[in-house]
Amino acid sequence: MEVAPEYAFETAALSDVGTGRDHNEDYCGVLVDSGNCGVVCVADGVSGSEGGETASRMAIEVTLRVWRELPADLSPARRLARAVQQANIEVHELSLFVPELRSMATTLIAVAIDRGEMTAVHVGDSRLYLVRGGAITQLTKDHTVAAERQRLGLLSEEHARTHAGRSVLTRSLGRELICAIDRISMPLSQGEVLVLCSDGLHGVLGDGEIEALVRDADAATACRALIDAANARGTPDNLTAAVVRMTGPIPARTRPSGLGEKLWQLLGTLRST
Repeated sequence: MEVAPEYAFETAALSDVGTGRDHNEDYCGVLVDSGNCGVVCVADGVSGSEGGETASRMAIEVTLRVWRELPADLSPARRLARAVQQANIEVHELSLFVPELRSMATTLIAVAIDRGEMTAVHVGDSRLYLVRGGAITQLTKDHTVAAERQRLGLLSEEHARTHAGRSVLTRSLGRELICAIDRISMPLSQGEVLVLCSDGLHGVLGDGEIEALVRDADAATACRALIDAANARGTPDNLTAAVVRMTGPIPARTRPSGLGEKLWQLLGTLRST
């Protein structure tokens, strides 16, 4: 029996026009630096604005290009954040100089995996999920009018799903020169799965359905299953899925002391909820 090397992972990404559109404004990309380090991205061009297709493709291409250009000894968190901010600048500047692309913007979820550590940068309503132990957790917060009202207690989860503001973004990449982004960092374990997807997918598939489709599948098979299931549901939007599965063992981390010990315990509590 072949044993996977430490920190190894497998990944795949797939985008589809869906059942209700004639062109695809979603885009995805994967860059694998080595067997234990890589970047996965999903972007969804803002519908109704000119250049959504250009914005999503450019966001992914610039993010991956700048990641490659930055020093490898830079921390993954800084490297990814700088890459995404540069993508924001280039999308924004192009929208200013090309009239046909004015006001173009996109969502973006970008994930870097480096020796079992996950760093994510997020803006918009494309999502990042963690699947572990038969449960699925949404790690990102949707930057939409409906989601923000739900977090304020003004809308129930049920009403937020059908609210008119569920697709109205409060943040997007490329709209302004400086983009406010969310950052997430956490250690992963062998067997855990990350799912990145646009709203064309999570808008028609429930969290439990997503978990069931990726639970026992390899990354490529899981992506295909997610896309097929959402299309079978008649999604009205473009849809994209990317999957990262941790396949190799991850050595036990040394427990810190003092303040670090308290942070370690807090992280363990958050990961178990």
